[in-house]
Amino acid sequence: MRSDSTTSLHDTQDGGPIETNAQGPIDDGIDRRGMLKCMAWVGTGVVWGVAGGVVASRLFGQAASTLVKPTYSFVQISDSHLGFAREPNKDVAATLKLTVARINAMPEPPAFVLHTGDITHLAKPDQFDTVAEILKEVKTTTGKVFYVPGEHDFDVDGNQEYLKRYGKNTSGSGWYSFDYQGTHFIGLVNVASSKSGSGDGGLGVIGKEQLKWLENDVAGLKDSAPVVVFAHVPLWMVYEKWGWGTRDSEQALDLLKRFGSLTVLNGHIHQVLRKVEGNVTFHSARSSAFPQNKPGHGTPGPIRDLAADMLKRNLGLTTVSYVEKNSSLAIVDSSLE
Repeated sequence: MRSDSTTSLHDTQDGGPIETNAQGPIDDGIDRRGMLKCMAWVGTGVVWGVAGGVVASRLFGQAASTLVKPTYSFVQISDSHLGFAREPNKDVAATLKLTVARINAMPEPPAFVLHTGDITHLAKPDQFDTVAEILKEVKTTTGKVFYVPGEHDFDVDGNQEYLKRYGKNTSGSGWYSFDYQGTHFIGLVNVASSKSGSGDGGLGVIGKEQLKWLENDVAGLKDSAPVVVFAHVPLWMVYEKWGWGTRDSEQALDLLKRFGSLTVLNGHIHQVLRKVEGNVTFHSARSSAFPQNKPGHGTPGPIRDLAADMLKRNLGLTTVSYVEKNSSLAIVDSSLE
C-alpha cells in the first residue's frame, strides 16, 4: 500500500525536533528506510485529522481555526503497568492518577476512555483493584472505560483475572465491538499467543477464531461507516525483532480496508508513532508508566537512565475527536509534563 505520510522525528530525550529525509537510510546500524517512510515520532504532541486518506497535521497548541467542533471525543490511555516499581518510575499509580486529573481537566469531558492494555504489570488481583479504584474517578459523559488486555494482563490461568473484571459480553479471550454515535469500535486481543523468547520478540497474534469473528462483525457495515480498531500490540510491523507487530495483521486489515475511515489504535511500545497508508491511520500511544527506547536503539523495556525531570514529558494520553459531517478524526497527543 502507498504511504501518504511525511516523516518528522522528535527526540524524546530533549524534546527537540530533528528533520530527516524519509527516502534514504539512517546510519544507525539497522535498516529503517521502510519504517521511516511511514512513521512520525512526536515528543510534544501532534493533532491530525483524517478524511478519505488525506491527513492534515499541526503541533499540539498551534492555532487551528479551520477545525470543526467535534461531534464527540474519547481518550486513549495505555500501559499503566500497575505493580511496576523500578526506575524510571517507582510510583506508577501516581502518574496514572495524574493522567486521570488531566482527563478531568479537559474543557469538555470525553464520551469514554479506551485503555489499550498492560493495565497491570503482573496480572495480580490487587493490581487490577488499584487500577479500578483510580479509574473510577475519571469523568466521562457515558461513565465508561473500555479495555483490551496486554500480555502483562494474562495470568497463569489464561487471562482469568482480566476476564473476571472485563470479560462480560466479550468473546474468546476478550474481544468485542460496540457502536457509538455512528462509529463502530472493535476491541481485538492480539497478545494471547505472545511469548517472549520465541525468536521474534513475542509478536502479536489475532488467530483464526478471532479473524472469523471479525469478518462476521463487520459484514453488515456500510463502506462509509467510520471504524476504530483498538488493540495492545501494533497492527503494523514497527520492529519485528522486538515483537512490535502482529503476525497476522494483514488478514485483519484485508477485512477492514474497504472502510473509508479506518483508525487503528494501540499501545505496547510506550511512545507515539503514526503511520498512514491509504485510508488507514495507525496510531501508537504513550504509556502512563514509563517510556521505552526507539526501535533498534538499545533494548526494549523501560529507559532506566531517564532523568527524573524528563519522566512526565515522556508519559501521556491521546484525545480523539470525531466530526460527523465529514467522518474525520482528529488526534491530539499530550504529555503529562
